[in-house]
Amino acid sequence: MNSRKTAIVVGVLYIIGTVAGILSLVFTGPILESPDYLLQVSMNPNQIVIGALFVLTMGLALAMVPVIMYPILKNHNRALAVGYVVFRGALEAIMYLVFVIGWLLLPLISQEFIKASATEASFFQSLGDLVLGAHDQISHVLAIVFILGALMFYYMLYQSKLVPRWLSGWGLLAAIPYFVSGVIGLFTFPDSISTILMVLVLPMAVQEMVLAVWLIVRGFNSSPVNFGSTNVAVSEAYDPI
Repeated sequence: MNSRKTAIVVGVLYIIGTVAGILSLVFTGPILESPDYLLQVSMNPNQIVIGALFVLTMGLALAMVPVIMYPILKNHNRALAVGYVVFRGALEAIMYLVFVIGWLLLPLISQEFIKASATEASFFQSLGDLVLGAHDQISHVLAIVFILGALMFYYMLYQSKLVPRWLSGWGLLAAIPYFVSGVIGLFTFPDSISTILMVLVLPMAVQEMVLAVWLIVRGFNSSPVNFGSTNVAVSEAYDPI
C-alpha cells in the first residue's frame, strides 16, 4: 500500500471509529443512564447488543490505524512506532473488548433481575452496578493509554512533517487536557464534573476529525523528514518551523 492509499485508509478508519463510537452512545446512553437501567435493558436488550457491536467496530477500526501506519512510521523512529502499535493498537483493542463483554453481560443480568425475588434482585442490581462502575473506570484508564500512544504518534508526525506541524502540534497540545481528564476520572467526584471531562477531551476529538479529513484530501507530505537519520539536524537548522 503506497503512502497516498495509506493516508486515505487511515482517515477513513478514524471517521469509522468516531461515528461508531457516537452511535454506540446513541443506542445505549438513554438506557444505561436511566435510574432503573436494568429494567430498561431487559425491555431493550437489542439496543445494548447493537451498541456493543458499535464499540467493537470502533475499537477494531482505531486499532488498525497504528498497524497500517507502522510501515511508514518505522522509517522515522522504530521504537516509538512499536510503542504506538502497542498502546494504540494492542492495549486499546483489549480494553474495547472488555467494554463489549461487559455490555453483553447486562442483558443477561437484567433478565435474571426481573425474574428474581426482592431479596435476590438486590444482588443482580449490585452486579449490574459493578459492571457499569468497572466500565467507567476502564474508560478512564483507556484515556490514559490512548493519550500515551497519541503522544508518540503526534511527536513522530511533528518531527517527520508527514502532516503540517500546526496539525500535529495541535494533537500534542490537545493531549494534555485529555490526559488530565483520564486522571481526574479515576477519582470519585460529583456527577457534575462529567461536563468538565467532556470539555477536556473535545480538543483532541476535533483534532482527530480534522486530521482524518486532511489525510483523505491531502495525504502525507511527499517530502517528510527522517529524524532517525543524521540529516535531520541539517534540515531543522534551515527550517525551524
